[in-house]
Amino acid sequence: MTITVNGKTVQTSARSLHALIPDHTGRVVILNGFQTGDDLPLADGDCVTVIEKGVFPPQDVLEAMMAARHSPGVFQKVKQARVAIAGLGGLGSHIAFALARTGVGHLHLVDFDTVEPSNLNRQCYRIRDLGKSKTQALAEQLADVNPYLTITTDCVRVTADNAAALFADDPLVCEAFDAPDAKSTLIDAVLSHCPNSVIVAASGMAGYDSCNDIRTRRITDRLYLCGDGQTAARPGYGLMAPRVSVCAGHQANMILRLILGLDMP
Repeated sequence: MTITVNGKTVQTSARSLHALIPDHTGRVVILNGFQTGDDLPLADGDCVTVIEKGVFPPQDVLEAMMAARHSPGVFQKVKQARVAIAGLGGLGSHIAFALARTGVGHLHLVDFDTVEPSNLNRQCYRIRDLGKSKTQALAEQLADVNPYLTITTDCVRVTADNAAALFADDPLVCEAFDAPDAKSTLIDAVLSHCPNSVIVAASGMAGYDSCNDIRTRRITDRLYLCGDGQTAARPGYGLMAPRVSVCAGHQANMILRLILGLDMP
């Protein structure tokens, strides 16, 4: 039968995992996205990944190993995708990490700001990043997470004058701004001037209310909204990492679903 082992097509007469890999000592064995030590049967077209613990893998198999826990067929689709993230704060930085780990092939990162100390309570930056532009700091981290990722950055403020041109080549756009006026500017520009783009936006993730109130809604066929729809940041009610990251996860998951051709939340 023909199977894939560590990203390479091989012919084998083995009919089970243990026949293919007799010694599992010190190894992680993954079959079609599922890690197992059992002697599961093999079938034509299966994908097997074998990882030696404590050993840095060769470059020619690293990417396949990184994607080994994905559901079959997902990685090939997400690798071809291009996604823009507008705003690289608590929402945008978490979205970027989730999509990079998922294997999205091209991320377009847009933010005008620099990293400062109050960002560290909820955003994916480090002490060493203070003073850097968010585009630079995030791009550096993402390259360490997924060296196969193509990153385009624009260190600019998104305005009504430049939004359409900035995102013209991005079929999927994540809105991750704090300010309501910035949110509406981007949404209006994408829906009005980027007819081939879908935007996943956010509203309502401040404080520490129940995370179960955060959900994803389909507003139109080109606009999705994640959040609880009401809890805005205000004096005495700040932005906290848990709820912000949950909302970011909703946005990243909706982007993944759209990449895979699933348009319902």
